[in-house]
Amino acid sequence: VPVDRLRQALAGFAGVVRRFDIQVHGEKYVYIDDYAHHPEELKAIINAAREMFPGRKLTGIFQPHLYTRTRDFADGFAESLSLLDELILLEIYPARELPIEGVNSRMILDRVNLPAKRICQKDELMNILKESDIEVLLTLGAGDIDNFVKPIGALVSEMEEGVEG
Repeated sequence: VPVDRLRQALAGFAGVVRRFDIQVHGEKYVYIDDYAHHPEELKAIINAAREMFPGRKLTGIFQPHLYTRTRDFADGFAESLSLLDELILLEIYPARELPIEGVNSRMILDRVNLPAKRICQKDELMNILKESDIEVLLTLGAGDIDNFVKPIGALVSEMEEGVEG
């Protein structure tokens, strides 16, 4: 491939959707969306956000994806999510799986080593965010949490505009 074509292609590359996808980057509020749905991916994004925004409070909204993955990686999820300052945990997105008795988001929450943690239903999420003290907000997961990206982005943008105005 000619170098000029590579330069042109790279100049127009907007990044990968749902991978450290910065939705809002204001002076007071930051909102990042990521597809992370494995403990190592969670650890990577949380550490990257911590490095990029040192000293800022990190709030993560995580939606576990699949009952089997939750069962198999509950300890790893808890360890990675404990790197946050605050956790809002949604219920498991089942995708193609039927529920497994005893496997739910609480099994992660109970293992997370954070004082600020909670489980929330999807229909409560926006109201909880309106009342939350966020600085850097992360949405994490491979389920239908991506349906919240635009409304959360609009809310965080509104909050930022309220700071500026």
